[in-house]
Amino acid sequence: LALPGSAYVYQGEELGLPEVLDLPDEMRQDPSFFKANGQDGLRDGCRVPIPWSGTQAPYGFGDGGSWLPQPAEWAGLSVEAQTGDPASTLELYRAALRIRRERAELGAGDAVEWLEAPAGVLAFRRGAFVCAVNTTGAPVRLPAPGAVLLASAAPGDPDVLPGDSAVWWLG
Repeated sequence: LALPGSAYVYQGEELGLPEVLDLPDEMRQDPSFFKANGQDGLRDGCRVPIPWSGTQAPYGFGDGGSWLPQPAEWAGLSVEAQTGDPASTLELYRAALRIRRERAELGAGDAVEWLEAPAGVLAFRRGAFVCAVNTTGAPVRLPAPGAVLLASAAPGDPDVLPGDSAVWWLG
């Protein structure tokens, strides 16, 4: 969402839903699954209906249930469970989309200045906006370029980006 251009959020991404890899063959409905003689890795696993509310399937999807089974662990990932939780993936996405909407320059233009960063860290600047993503499991030291707009992990030391996290700054 920090890059210029149109932003796309795919079904369940905003909730942090994992792809369902253990769907029973008799429940699958993807025509490609049948055309490929049951090959794994096709579309049904990412088309399982989104959990909206409740603590058990169909998680508010409807009285008739969903066409593909929803995993039990999705109870904690439902829209209802994540709404209002500042540490949730849903609220992180909502904040990122709000910031992007409020700061029109984030979606406009195509100028991206790639910044020098430690191995495993992607960092770029777009005007006064800076984004850094730490793809490693370990914290890395970065010079904090300004005020934090958004962070996917609880900020501690402003010069340290925790492992597996991202931060947006305005400098």
